[in-house]
Amino acid sequence: MKFIVPKKYLFVPILLGMGACTKFLDVNQTPNNPLSVPPSVLLPAAEAASAFANGNELNRFTSVIVQQLAGANNAPSTFDVYQTNGGDFGNQWRFEIYDAALVNYQQIIRLADVSNSKTYTGIAKIMKAYTFALATDAWGDIPYSQALQGEANLQPRLDKQEDIYKGNTTLGIQSLFDLVREGVKDLDAVSATKPTTDDLIYGGDVAKWKRAGNTLLLKLAMQISNKEPALATSVINEVLTGNLYINNNSLDLNQPFGAAVGSQSPIYTWTYVSLFKDDLILSTRYLNLLKSLNDPRLPIFFTKPAADYVTIDNGFRGTLPAPTSTWSRYNAYVTGANGVGPVRMITNFQRAFILAEAALRLGTPGDPQALYKEGITASMTLAGLTADQITAYLTANPTVATLSGTTEQKIAQIITQKYIAFTGNNLEIWNDLRRTGYPTLLPAQNAAGIDGTRPVRLVYINEELQRNPNFKNPAPQSNVPVWWATK
Repeated sequence: MKFIVPKKYLFVPILLGMGACTKFLDVNQTPNNPLSVPPSVLLPAAEAASAFANGNELNRFTSVIVQQLAGANNAPSTFDVYQTNGGDFGNQWRFEIYDAALVNYQQIIRLADVSNSKTYTGIAKIMKAYTFALATDAWGDIPYSQALQGEANLQPRLDKQEDIYKGNTTLGIQSLFDLVREGVKDLDAVSATKPTTDDLIYGGDVAKWKRAGNTLLLKLAMQISNKEPALATSVINEVLTGNLYINNNSLDLNQPFGAAVGSQSPIYTWTYVSLFKDDLILSTRYLNLLKSLNDPRLPIFFTKPAADYVTIDNGFRGTLPAPTSTWSRYNAYVTGANGVGPVRMITNFQRAFILAEAALRLGTPGDPQALYKEGITASMTLAGLTADQITAYLTANPTVATLSGTTEQKIAQIITQKYIAFTGNNLEIWNDLRRTGYPTLLPAQNAAGIDGTRPVRLVYINEELQRNPNFKNPAPQSNVPVWWATK
């Protein structure tokens, strides 16, 4: 789908194409020939690209895989029955992740190092880690340590996902954890120049970036907690000891967009504006879940243009409801009024749910019940409910408000509420589903794909299989779990 950035940065797509030739993973500039543009020009394009990687076509795909939406037409209707192939996400791999976000973060780091602009390098390293994590979580083994080297390496190797997360000194692979730590440390250094309005996320607020970086460490740790519980515990304790992480909704790592056509959030565009706007509709299954929980966020998350919500079941192959104007779709909470977003990448409610799960699963500090309630409250507050409304809901719905049963049953409750809170960010939900098996989702009607199984990874794009011999061919298919996925 088309890459769009906020209107004030409409000149930036020129920079997004710097590496976007046939050399999909290289910076198409010699490292010894600095670009004529400063980091302040590259940063907004890179941040917008990361948000697009999160909120655009990969989000459409995962929205039906996790059954918040159902596929009505075109690609989502095939995704909904688990059919996907190497032709699906080439634009996202190339023009949102590698040749947009990552190539620009790499250039920012190089240019800012030369000018001793450590605030820029710190932000770029944190967001580079976030974006690489997004890619490896989706595809598994990916070009990482040898990617983005320009003419020096046009066919980078694929690093194992385990090495990307944990590092491998022998192979010269820096862990995602250490990349984030470097970024946070850079933010403490003296910086010759600092971002202001060119930082679309935090406006150059270094304290907020430090909190975001540390909260990213929590997210990365929980992602590998089933495979590496000792490492995950160590990282989480490190962050808790430092006591500097996102702990308020105002600190969320969000990417805003503009209200003018051509500058709107990708979620708004594919929900209301593009030729693909009638590809997706609210899933009957998700509607039933929210109704069964009496969840007050339902009308905030989704529209109800008709007398009742208009939905279809996942995998439905009958006559679609008519007219399409009555369909229930994402509401302004997800898309933003007129498309201003934001795309929510790292949030306060996410942090609370992570720590609640970690306290139960890993024994890290914190009261699981208090953290669980904090996560629900943060989500409902973000959705616009008042403190009195939230209290009234939790009082009237004790089976939602209180963790109960075995440890595993409590974790299922936590992940189910995280699933609801993350409405609109389906990549994060898909990560949790593959990691924990929660929430429990029945197969779609007419499930096809490989053995009728829900995809647990993305298939490598055809262009990379053809141009880079380091990609295994035949490559792992959609039913082969990534390294950290144990469910």
